Amino acid sequence: MTDPIFTPPYPRPPRSKRGLFKRFLSGWHSWIHVLFDKSYTMKMGEIRLPGRTMYIANELPLVDKILRGGTAFPKHSELVRNLDPLIGNSVFSANGADWESQRAMVNPAFAHTALHRSMPLMVAAADDLLARIDAADAGKPVDIDPMMTHVAADIIFRTLFSQTLDAARSNIIHTAFGRFQRLAHSASMLRLYGVPAGWFERRSKGPARAIHDVFRPIVEARYEDYHARGEAGPRDILQSLIEAKHPDTGAPFTCNQVMEQVSTIFLAGHETSASTMSWALYMLAECPHIQDRVRAEVAGLAGNEPLTGAMLKEMGQVRNIFRETLRLYPPVSFLPREVTCPMDMRDKHLEPGAMLVVAPWLTQRNKDNWACPHAFDPDRFDDPANAEMAKQAWFPFGRGPRVCVGAGFAQQEVMTVIASVVRRFTLSVPPGFKPEPISRLTIRPRTGMPLLFARVN
Repeated sequence: MTDPIFTPPYPRPPRSKRGLFKRFLSGWHSWIHVLFDKSYTMKMGEIRLPGRTMYIANELPLVDKILRGGTAFPKHSELVRNLDPLIGNSVFSANGADWESQRAMVNPAFAHTALHRSMPLMVAAADDLLARIDAADAGKPVDIDPMMTHVAADIIFRTLFSQTLDAARSNIIHTAFGRFQRLAHSASMLRLYGVPAGWFERRSKGPARAIHDVFRPIVEARYEDYHARGEAGPRDILQSLIEAKHPDTGAPFTCNQVMEQVSTIFLAGHETSASTMSWALYMLAECPHIQDRVRAEVAGLAGNEPLTGAMLKEMGQVRNIFRETLRLYPPVSFLPREVTCPMDMRDKHLEPGAMLVVAPWLTQRNKDNWACPHAFDPDRFDDPANAEMAKQAWFPFGRGPRVCVGAGFAQQEVMTVIASVVRRFTLSVPPGFKPEPISRLTIRPRTGMPLLFARVN
């Protein structure tokens, strides 16, 4: 008897494209709800909106060309504007020579994310997560969405600042980022439709400021210690950023520039991982047969010992859970690039300023690339027939010069949390619950992710 195939929830696309007004209504809450059936298999789509012409490239050679294009396809000004209240002009949003110099200054900081250095921090944060789950009422569902924000933010807090993150500050971050996503998404939608968005833009600064207020005191105190008194803090990411020098001028980051880089690393280091953890644990809760296999793998390799990087390297099933979760629910589902000069792509003529979108959500769910593309099947990554698609049609971290520098860090922390939780608990889904994914800046469940936890005997 073969194991059942589970298809997790996604917005079922209508057969034909909606009109402009209906697209606006469906997109007001979530980008992925705008898609229609052909969106998943088209080679290249064109969407003309009142405020912008948008092209979506879904053909693998085009996807590769755009992602590897570097300065030829910079991050679109709409994305930069959307994220500005949160991350300013940082290594994520900068383009051209500015990006190159920032990347050179930031790169040394990522030595602190080296897997052998960060693994003990991840294990300690995962142990604290297990204690929080243990303390919850075992008879009632536990919403893991804020919990995954807490553990992911705690891991990056320990790596960035050499500090743990308490529940009060974690709740501020989770609530504020949810509000920021809602407001920034609304502002972007209005701009794309040529409607003034100033009210939403102004309102988005509030939650961004609330997030900054969590770590601004840490940054300002450490910056003052080093630049005014010559006192170096712990050897962590923050200290490396404070000591960084411009490759040409030798100038350090200002305190505000350090805040922008910290905000970027913090956002990229916790929000995308938290999304992945929530969806991974949900799908394991829906698939007891896969959950049992993963638990056996973790028990066989780690027993009751603390997890190590060497153990994780041997956990092929846990790794496949991570990869399949990112295939189905890539946290950043659309990667907008800007056309900088007139060009032709397939049968389309693109003018400067047009938005050229590469969409992991679409390419990774295209039936021409993957069999049963909407099904949860971690074993597909062990199938030699899928080896080429795993290289070409799987890019949740991007590709080329702008590839996410924290990909290895993310894999290790998500695998650590999955292995830790499954080793301690049996997960199940409350009767009648089915999450609805919504896509704004990242993909999150619309109404949280309640799961039931039972201690493993």
